[in-house]
Amino acid sequence: MNASIDPDEITERKPTKGEVPFYRENGQAVPRGIKGLFRNLKWWASGILLAWWHLGAFLRWDRGEGAPDQAILIDMAGRRAYFFNIEIWPQEVYYVTGLLLIAAISLFLMSALAGRIWCGFLCWQTVYTDLFQNIERWIIGERTARIKFQREPASAGKFVKQAMVVGSWAIISAACGIGVTLWFGDAFQMLGDIFTLNAPLAAYVFIGVIGGFCFLLGGFARERVCVYMCPYSRFQAAMFDEHSLIVSYEAWRGEPRAPAPKDRKFEGRGHCVDCKMCVQVCPTGVDIRFGNQLACIGCGLCIDACDQIMDKFGLPKGLISYDSAVNLTAREDGKPVPGIKPIRARTLLYGGLLAIVGGLMLTSLLTRSTTEVNVLHERAPLFVELSDGSVRNGYNYKVLNMVREDRSYVLKTEGLAGATLEMVGGASDVAELELPVEKDQVGNFRIFVNAPAESLAGRSNDLIFVLVEKGKDGKPIRSKTLFAGPDK
Repeated sequence: MNASIDPDEITERKPTKGEVPFYRENGQAVPRGIKGLFRNLKWWASGILLAWWHLGAFLRWDRGEGAPDQAILIDMAGRRAYFFNIEIWPQEVYYVTGLLLIAAISLFLMSALAGRIWCGFLCWQTVYTDLFQNIERWIIGERTARIKFQREPASAGKFVKQAMVVGSWAIISAACGIGVTLWFGDAFQMLGDIFTLNAPLAAYVFIGVIGGFCFLLGGFARERVCVYMCPYSRFQAAMFDEHSLIVSYEAWRGEPRAPAPKDRKFEGRGHCVDCKMCVQVCPTGVDIRFGNQLACIGCGLCIDACDQIMDKFGLPKGLISYDSAVNLTAREDGKPVPGIKPIRARTLLYGGLLAIVGGLMLTSLLTRSTTEVNVLHERAPLFVELSDGSVRNGYNYKVLNMVREDRSYVLKTEGLAGATLEMVGGASDVAELELPVEKDQVGNFRIFVNAPAESLAGRSNDLIFVLVEKGKDGKPIRSKTLFAGPDK
């Protein structure tokens, strides 16, 4: 459970001039529940993400007989990844690099437009920490009750409530681990195997690792992950500019702050009544009144809290707002507010990079070959001189058939006049070989090339294998390799 410390006592320390106080010197934030627009947005975001996380693996997609019918699947045993109609092979790992680039650029664009919207609403750490904190609130009570609960001496009642909280965390964490595991196998079969203890040991280890991290990070580390462990919090400010939407406090309007006046008159003073509601609802325990801070995840709950206080005293909302520095400055100076400016140099740059990377990946997917070839020259021996004076070289020739139908290929050579082909277990001394490859498989062939000695220029000669699909007019696949021979 949380360390026994009252966050109100922490915020009593007065910072020196110009200092932004560190979010928390020890203990954890104990956030108060709040209702409002941003709280509702967090509920919706969490609900959609958790639903996708746990149910997305059950989506089906028909790929034909003998193929997995799970829409999104990372098949480690089959060394394949499936995304609806797209099938990714191990040698196409560059698509993963492309996806990582798209994710990074999207994060930069998201930050330039709306600040730390990822951290506040979409990050898994935020989602599970928020869920765990609300479980504490539902079982133990609101913020004051939870602080009091921490300070109570050990008792049977306290132990029962602690067990209920930790047990709920454990169940959710196990569900998180299972949810991740289902993306790596047929979800329906794997779910049954997990609960009947028929799943492989690796599956339970994986569930334990993922679920364990969820339990520790969401239940105990909480905001420390955002501040100490996550690298994004360290450089996210570099993604902002004066038009980025961030959570901000209008000091020109709120200061000088003072307790709420009994006569509810605010002449000669700021609108901030120093109620600390903005601090109490913050999941990371920051005081937004000190300005933009490393620990602020941009969730906007302080806006919901402050707006309720402003309503209570009949004051305009927006003392804490989700707005840009340009708009805040304009309001402070009494000038017209420019409004949101989504199209600008920074966003055009990120958007352009996103379009380029996405376009390259899409073009690659649409134009990629369904056949790949790998040629390996045998080294022991490099060549053999035959009794008729010709020279033989051996090769391991692999053909990857990336479609779900049997195919037949024709192989011939270029570059050496009079060369003939031989295949172990097949035809010999022919100009062309027929190579059958089963659907969605790699065909391995051991091939010998015999060339007349007069066709060789020396120890190293260029040889080109030419592969075409039988009966099709597709582009031939040429593979340049070495043909070794004796010294001239």
